[in-house]
Amino acid sequence: MEQDKKISTGLKKAITHLTKVIKMLEDGEYCIDILQQNLAVIGLLRSANNKIFERHLHSCLTTAMKGTDEKKKQKMIEEILQITMIK
Repeated sequence: MEQDKKISTGLKKAITHLTKVIKMLEDGEYCIDILQQNLAVIGLLRSANNKIFERHLHSCLTTAMKGTDEKKKQKMIEEILQITMIK
């Protein structure tokens, strides 16, 4: 599972950057520097989220759609709509 390793690595990098952001904030560093590091964390989390979503589409959703359980198919569609809809 090479993709899982990439996701895990990205999340670990986000943790490292987030720890740095917290320290910068606590140390009273310049706001723009903090914001730039925070944006890096957001980017890493967004990337990991997209990879997890792609993984779900290629595995869980594909399997469900090939099946005959209409309730399961509908549930999967509703889950995807729930996490992708802007509220």
